[in-house]
Order: sequence, then C-alpha cells, then structure tokens
Amino acid sequence: MAAITAAMVKELREITGSGMMDCKKALGATDGDMDKAVEWLRENGFMKAAKKAERIAAEGVCVAAVAADGKSAAVVEVNSETDFVAKNEKFTTFASEVAAKALTTSAADIDAFLEEEFEAGKSIKAALTEQIAVIGENMNIRRFAKLAEADGLVESYIHGSRIGVLVALKTSVVNDAAKEAARNVAMQIAAMRPTYLNRDEVSKEYLDHEMEILKAQAANDPKLSGKPANVLENILKGQLNKELKEICLVDQVYVKDSSFTVQSYIDSVAKEIGATMALTGFVRFETGEGLEKRSENFADEVAAQMGN
Repeated sequence: MAAITAAMVKELREITGSGMMDCKKALGATDGDMDKAVEWLRENGFMKAAKKAERIAAEGVCVAAVAADGKSAAVVEVNSETDFVAKNEKFTTFASEVAAKALTTSAADIDAFLEEEFEAGKSIKAALTEQIAVIGENMNIRRFAKLAEADGLVESYIHGSRIGVLVALKTSVVNDAAKEAARNVAMQIAAMRPTYLNRDEVSKEYLDHEMEILKAQAANDPKLSGKPANVLENILKGQLNKELKEICLVDQVYVKDSSFTVQSYIDSVAKEIGATMALTGFVRFETGEGLEKRSENFADEVAAQMGN
C-alpha cells in the first residue's frame, strides 16, 4: 500500500476543496491514486449531498448576468441553509457561474436548466451536488429568469445580494441617460415590489375578485351603508384604482421624485434625450420568498455539530 504523505493530502484538497480528513481517507481507500481519490470523493460527496438535501435551503443570493451587448440578461436565485455560507466566496463564485449559464440557456424550466452542461462532462445539477459536498450544507438552484429587449436594453440591479431585478427598456436612443433611467426603475422595483408592469397585464378575474372583496368590506362599513348604488360603485372603483396604482409598475409613484409616476419619469427622460421609450418587462426575485427558514441560530448549530 502506498504511503499517504501530507503533500498528497494537500494536493487533493487543492483539487477538490474537500476536508483534510476526507482527502486522507480517499487516498487511503484508493492506494494513493490521485484520480481515483477524486472519484472516491465525488461518490461520497453525492451520498452526503443526498442527506443534506433534506435540509431547508432558504438563505442564499440572487445574482444577475448581463450580455455584452446589453440587450439581454438573466437572474438566478441560489439558496443555502445559512447566511454564513451565503457569504462564502466559493458559494458566491458558483452562483455567478450559474447566472452566466442562465444567460445562454435554452431551457424552459429549472429542471431542464439543471440538466444542461456546466462544463465538459458535467451537468449543472452534478456541479451543484459537488458544491454541496465541498461546502458542507444543502444548496439549491431554485429558479432563473431571462429578459431581452432587441430594440433597447436590459438593466440589472442587485440589492444587498438578496433581491435581484431585471428591467427591459425599449428605447430609440441607448446612452448613459437611458441606462440610468432603467437602473432607477430597477431600484424602484426592488423597493416597491410591483406585481404587474401595467394594467393591461391585470386579468379580469383578478379585478372581479378584488371588487368582490371591496364590496364585502363596504357591506361591513357603517360609513358606506345607505349610500346610493351608483355612488357606492364609484367609491369602490376609486378604491380599486388606488390598489392598481400600487401594484402596477408604471402607475406607481416614483420613489426618487414623488412628483412623477414611473411612467411620467420615463417620459421625461425620453423627452430630455430625444428618444421614444417604453418599459417592456421586469423580473423581481427575493431570496427565500415563500420558503420556510430554519429557526436555530449559528451558535446552536455549531454546538450541535461539535456534539456529534
């Protein structure tokens, strides 16, 4: 049996990023064969990852990648179990690599995306599994989205690594002022959480549902009881209109200057640079939306692991 030296363990650690004891075990199990040791770690890494997959990954980052021509972009959400790992350089580097892959993907959904090639002979899913083994806790590539605007630009904005926004702006003039306008709108989206781009996107079913709720609220409001039907209808339409101004991006009050709506802000920039402009789409991801988060704190987790 070949002697396992510290230099061999060090080399295997540098190749795989795995722990020292795991590397020593791998070399011992493969009689010092470096290539076989890498495979041994991969095989054992898959087994560990399967167990870790039971844990909830609700922390993490949103990362964006923008094409060189500025006409398309992608955003991904990559989750971890803890905020501590979400700040790890290996984790953030991997998330950035995933975003770059999303920019060029032809996949229609996350399952198809995970099966695409990460590097020669390795799928994105396999690369994720390896990262789980190396980093030591569950990770998940939860979702991705792409946005394109052939007749303008797509701007990205990441707020504190947890909120990722893409916004598409159709514009006849692409310059620094147009890019700044798109970025300002992206910041608006991050802060104000619009649901729709404009009222054309709001379904009749949604409007009918909201109106039924408003009617039910009115029936229980003493101030509205006894109002003539036509007066009450106008009041409820006004309430619905107010709600639409909050959930439709172009109708929102522009946060950097409340004298504008988002639409009138874009119109003012267009006039200033002599362009025609229109917002054509947006994406907003927030890390962990809708996911259950672990309640135990980091100190408790470390103590639990040291007790194992």
